[in-house]
Amino acid sequence: MTTVRDNKAESRFELDIEGSIAFANYRATPQAVIITHTETPRPLRGRGIASELVKGALELIRSEGRKVAAGCSFVADYLRDHPENRDIMA
Repeated sequence: MTTVRDNKAESRFELDIEGSIAFANYRATPQAVIITHTETPRPLRGRGIASELVKGALELIRSEGRKVAAGCSFVADYLRDHPENRDIMA
């Protein structure tokens, strides 16, 4: 996998995979980064790419000293299944 990047101009985290981009839209507030939607190109689904995207996004959020909030069900499920991220949950 490649590295997740923060495309601040588009307010989304991105992961380049096989010529396509998986992304997670977000809205930044003073309290937290709210991830509102994740999208993996259809041909790439079912391979754990969205999980890698969210994991990388959380690492970026943590490195900036920010908190995260789930604004979509995928991120809510990921946070529930990965309690190691409780320290950055808003």
